[in-house]
Amino acid sequence: MPDRDGAVETVRGPVAGLGATLMHEHVFGLSPEILWNWPDIPEGWDLERRAREAAAKLDELKAEGVDTVVDLTVVGLGRYVPAVQRVAELTEVNIVAATGLYTYDALPPYFGNRGPGSLFGGPDRLAEFFVRDITEGIGRTGVKAAILKCASDHQGMTPGCERVFRAVARAHAETGAPITTHSHSASRGGLEQQRLLASEGVDLSRVVIGHAGDSTDPAYLEELVAAGSYLGMDRFGIETISSFEDRVAIVAEMCARGHAGRMVLSHDSYCFNDRFDQDVVRERHPNYHLLHISRDVLPELRKRGVTDDQIHQMLVENPRRILTPRS
Repeated sequence: MPDRDGAVETVRGPVAGLGATLMHEHVFGLSPEILWNWPDIPEGWDLERRAREAAAKLDELKAEGVDTVVDLTVVGLGRYVPAVQRVAELTEVNIVAATGLYTYDALPPYFGNRGPGSLFGGPDRLAEFFVRDITEGIGRTGVKAAILKCASDHQGMTPGCERVFRAVARAHAETGAPITTHSHSASRGGLEQQRLLASEGVDLSRVVIGHAGDSTDPAYLEELVAAGSYLGMDRFGIETISSFEDRVAIVAEMCARGHAGRMVLSHDSYCFNDRFDQDVVRERHPNYHLLHISRDVLPELRKRGVTDDQIHQMLVENPRRILTPRS
């Protein structure tokens, strides 16, 4: 059952009303070993400078009517919560933190050399760490994660990915936190993810199959919905995988089929990411930014018959339902 106050943990603490929410974004994507060893890289990292830049971008988003972003940066993507805390101090936008581990294949050596099937064996600490992030806070920041993330891609459910998914399922069972995934739509990978999570006892209505919006196949998406999950239509602006036309069309089609109550919207964008050349990204993906949905996607959806009530469902009601804590 939902907690009585319905508050959701954010970087600034519990918030009762999230408002319009983008369910799959990133504040910072960092490469710690690069930054430690070659601090003079052109991208540069100055926490205060980058925090102020990120806060300015989030303030623009707030002016467009979006109140909350879910930051799905977890271990494997350069999560550094103290920097995100500084951003949260500078903006009114709520930032929801995540826990989990991001890999398409093998685990990082810290985990790959420990646990079942590893060279040295011993207990698997993944679920322990995920639970700690949710119940006690991430590191020494006191910031509690409110959602779990796991990933698989075109390689399918590798042994490393499977360990993460099973650990996420165990952490979900212990905490009630919802789950979101990175999936590979071209291989219908969300179905494999659902099967594994269900085998661990996960209620699939507490799962968002991320990057479902890469697909143009309504039959595949309806299969995911039929099992109970939400669809992450969450890569608007990444048009090399699927065009603007296709992304808008599939959301409109699924709304017409009655599935607005099972979709969430987002970009999968970063305020700052040292893993890509920013000039190249701007040239090749000019719509890959936090304002694209507000300024371009929503007007086009309305032109195609998507109602304001359906948009409210996807941006406000569904995120609230997903993120509200349950025991």
